[in-house]
Amino acid sequence: MYGTVARMKVKPGQAEAFVAFGKEFDGQRRPKGYIGQHVYRLDADANEFILVVVFEDKESYHANANDPEQDKDYRQMRDMLEADPVWHDGEVVYSFHTS
Repeated sequence: MYGTVARMKVKPGQAEAFVAFGKEFDGQRRPKGYIGQHVYRLDADANEFILVVVFEDKESYHANANDPEQDKDYRQMRDMLEADPVWHDGEVVYSFHTS
């Protein structure tokens, strides 16, 4: 598996729109190889989030990153943010789920 972790800070007043946008994306568009995502709202700042996205493999991840539809979605999300996300791409070497 392969994916990214990103830290993002939304503009004041945009937190709920950001959450709704993420839920809408996950419910409508499932790129090839997409496994899922987790979004954390940080306790220290309700406008700061951590996004974790996982794909089956590096190739699927990069195919999605280069897809014009993904770029359109990213630009819509980016409009809600104070600055560009800080991305950390890499191989998932361990994952555990109870369900």
